[in-house]
Amino acid sequence: MRTRPTLTWEPTGGSPPASTDLTAVVDAVRTGGVAVLSGAGLSTESGIPDYRGEHGSLRRHTPMTYQEFVGAEQARQRYWARSQLGWRAMTRARPNAGHRAVTALAEAGLVTGVITQNVDGLQQAAGARNVIELHGSLDRVICLACGHRSARAELDRRLREVNPGFEAAAERYRAARVNPDGDVELPDEAVREFRVVACSVCGDGVLKPDVVFFGENVPVERVAECRRLVGGAAVLLVLGSSLTVMSGLRFVRQAAEAGTPVLIVNQGPTRGDRWATQRIELPLGEALSALVAQVGP
Repeated sequence: MRTRPTLTWEPTGGSPPASTDLTAVVDAVRTGGVAVLSGAGLSTESGIPDYRGEHGSLRRHTPMTYQEFVGAEQARQRYWARSQLGWRAMTRARPNAGHRAVTALAEAGLVTGVITQNVDGLQQAAGARNVIELHGSLDRVICLACGHRSARAELDRRLREVNPGFEAAAERYRAARVNPDGDVELPDEAVREFRVVACSVCGDGVLKPDVVFFGENVPVERVAECRRLVGGAAVLLVLGSSLTVMSGLRFVRQAAEAGTPVLIVNQGPTRGDRWATQRIELPLGEALSALVAQVGP
């Protein structure tokens, strides 16, 4: 059974105060065995907003839920029209200093794996190898009827073919800010004539980005893979996540219940602070670059 997705939460107090001192993180990472759990805050320095920060997209944008997407053709039309502009903006984003620092720590043998809640592919683009895409990736598309997966670039080509005038008509909206889920805000009149295509394999299946929407469950085998990574870690390092949704918070709780130190680097309080050994409040690029400098050979 699916429940209403949690989009926001309010801090209740009783959490350890935040610090700007990286010493605890440096000491923990230096010993190795670190599992990383990253969120949208790690990608903000690449130009992709987070959901809940000071300039988070939830202040102006309500993400589409799984139930909305599968329940109405009009909702799918709206999603794919907006994504047609937003996806191209996502492909222009490049890894930032934070992504590169995580990769450097992994290459040094200190980070054993990364669980990313992001769907932008930037951690992999930075060269990291052992990355679990908890919420999937925007560069793939899945058919809800036959299960066939294909490249988002191929769907982009097909959508451009059946909507030859769309991007020119929507030119005025190209500067619209891309959201973490890969779309941009467009008025109804800009999407009304947009045509959506079906699966090219089975012929009539509904195509969906291969990401976990709000209100949708993370595949159980993916959760199990993440639990194994966290279960074998000496430290769980959370980077740029408010931990509002249970899909990420559960791994913080797992680590804390096992006695594994949980260190959080995030600008602003998180829903997982009560289980944290320490929360550091610093910009991710700055903090992680400093971390690499201090633990590097």
